[in-house]
Amino acid sequence: MSDALRVGIAGLGTVGASVLKILRDKGDMLTRQCGKEIIVTAVSARDAKRDRGVDLSAATWFDDPVALAKSNNIDVFIELIGGDEGPARAAVEAALKSGRHVVTANKALLAKHGVSLAKIAEEKGVLLNFEAAVAGGIPVIKALRESLTGNTVSRVYGIMNGTCNYILTRMWDEGISFEDCLADAQRLGYAEADPTFDIEGNDTAHKLAILTSLAFGTQIAADDIYLEGISNISLADIKAADELGYRIKLLGVALMTDSGIEQRVHPTMVPVEIRHCTGARCDQCCCD
Repeated sequence: MSDALRVGIAGLGTVGASVLKILRDKGDMLTRQCGKEIIVTAVSARDAKRDRGVDLSAATWFDDPVALAKSNNIDVFIELIGGDEGPARAAVEAALKSGRHVVTANKALLAKHGVSLAKIAEEKGVLLNFEAAVAGGIPVIKALRESLTGNTVSRVYGIMNGTCNYILTRMWDEGISFEDCLADAQRLGYAEADPTFDIEGNDTAHKLAILTSLAFGTQIAADDIYLEGISNISLADIKAADELGYRIKLLGVALMTDSGIEQRVHPTMVPVEIRHCTGARCDQCCCD
């Protein structure tokens, strides 16, 4: 078996701590599948004293994630800080420029700086991987990057934000107002204290921009997406849609048209019973 793969993780919140636990609990299985032992040799976060339920004594602690990214003690830098600027961007750029492979779940960073980061990775001959940035439980990034390269994609669409889907589903199922659903989502930890990023569609737009780039071979253009969130959806809207046989969902949609690529995020009437589209435009397709 070859030498161990040394990993540095910046950002030890819910996601970062979960990654540490997976590497701890499934270490033997991952070693067999990968052909290398994966060792976390360095970590960084804002609070060094917080108990994250994982033993960090064997890892070198860095107060500065950029210093961690440049460390000669890691082969792969995992960025789970979040945000499109600040330490997240600085650390990822530092890691790539230092010849370190990078794994990130940061869709905001990729939507804004993905093109420049990809150029650095290419110049340095390292990998920039971001499977968890969009639909983390579904290998859609790998499929678009590798498995579908011989196919022509004409349309990408889907529900891309769990918070919005939770709110709209409960409004439909239980007749609860948007405001009450949002309050419950915040209480349960599904929505942030400031939920604007989710409910106004920004999160979906960032994910859509990444998928559009991969599906159509274009540069990421998050600022060119038509954007409308769900904050104006009322129970009256939900009930009216229901009477017509529809449910309201927030969709991200990217289409190849005669005039170019169309990108949009907005609440959409989705048929309760969706007929599979044959490729032609039809009155039952949820994004037409």
